[in-house]
Amino acid sequence: MTEQAKKRPEFRNINVFKDLTTYRMPAAAVLSILHRVSGMILFILLPFIIWMFDKSLSSEISYGDFTSVFHGPWGWFVKLVCLALIWGYLHHFCAGLRHLLMDVNHHVVTKEFGKSSALVCFAVSLVLTVVLGAKLFGLF
Repeated sequence: MTEQAKKRPEFRNINVFKDLTTYRMPAAAVLSILHRVSGMILFILLPFIIWMFDKSLSSEISYGDFTSVFHGPWGWFVKLVCLALIWGYLHHFCAGLRHLLMDVNHHVVTKEFGKSSALVCFAVSLVLTVVLGAKLFGLF
């Protein structure tokens, strides 16, 4: 049998039910997906962001109402939503800077750079989220 007569491998789409649990995406792919998720979170929670901005800047009384929400019976939930916003913003910002860097320097776009920059982006956004989350929940 010659090499031309050999059957070529078939590449099919990933089956969600069988292959998704065993398929291992590279770090850059996970970062790209989470970049889209963080953008979606920021877009969906935009009315909450505008409400927080309005309440915190309108007057001293509205600022008092704004801060009382964090200490009320639903304060833990509001803090979790704010933590999701913090993560979404920081992750989206770091991943956006990574994409801008890759757009500006075309010669750095390699698999190694993609993996290392994705891991750095994850690390920076998570460390900053933990620090700001600790401040939000009153740990310091």
